[in-house]
Amino acid sequence: MVHIQIVNPNTSTATTALMVEMARAALPAGASISGLTARSGALLIVEPAALAVAAEAVLALQDDMNGDGIVVAAFGDPGADALRSRLNVPVIGIGEASMRAAGAHGRRFSIVTTTPRLEGSIRARVDQLGLSSQLASIRLTTAEPVRLTADATALEAALEALVIECASADGAEAVVIGGGPLSQAARALSARAPVALIEPVPEAVKWLLQRLS
Repeated sequence: MVHIQIVNPNTSTATTALMVEMARAALPAGASISGLTARSGALLIVEPAALAVAAEAVLALQDDMNGDGIVVAAFGDPGADALRSRLNVPVIGIGEASMRAAGAHGRRFSIVTTTPRLEGSIRARVDQLGLSSQLASIRLTTAEPVRLTADATALEAALEALVIECASADGAEAVVIGGGPLSQAARALSARAPVALIEPVPEAVKWLLQRLS
């Protein structure tokens, strides 16, 4: 039986539980999933220094990792590349998985997220993955990230407005909702988005399952 672990690089156990629940819908019968939460760092990763701390927090959890595959569930993929070199199981970050899914078959895609101070890090990750030529835009909410993510209604409305702009103004054929803590909003928006909406956590699970099959 396949067992997947979701590693949450922020310190919110509630976020870990949410992402595990969102991931469970992508699992086949008989597969199981569990979550690990960073023991140090930020409740929400909103700037580069916190992303660097999160990478160390992910690596500090290595001894607790016993899954057949590991998902690093923060959009900047903190620690994912280093972890891949240390473990003998597949490892994927939700940023990489969702960007690759969005750009499949040459599609132009956009990224919508709530962390303006991480825009440079996101662009660097897109470039590292060789997808810069397909990136139509990165659109960012303007409200303070912690406050916005705590208000489900406001978060969903803010993200939806940006998704519409990506489709209508930027020519995006797919839009990534960038962030593990945004999983619930991404799921809610997927049914009514004007273009393909990419949910990072389920995409990471799908990536792992393909490699474990």
